[in-house]
Amino acid sequence: MDVLIYLIPAALFLGLIGLGAFFWSLKSGQFDDLDGAAERILTNDDDLPPGPGTGSTTRREAAEKTTDDKAFEAFAIPCH
Repeated sequence: MDVLIYLIPAALFLGLIGLGAFFWSLKSGQFDDLDGAAERILTNDDDLPPGPGTGSTTRREAAEKTTDDKAFEAFAIPCH
């Protein structure tokens, strides 16, 4: 029974931390758009042109590149 002296305050402390995290997430807008992600997953945007600043490849072309190609492009050494 002596262990309850430690367990009850520890449980209350952890509960307050969880409640604080929940209120922080409400304040920071984590729950503002509940339907957006559910609707975005249903759209097929693989064939859309890339957005500004993404280069000239489409998303499908970028997904088809292998990791070796991407690594080669990242560490390309110009030869003169």
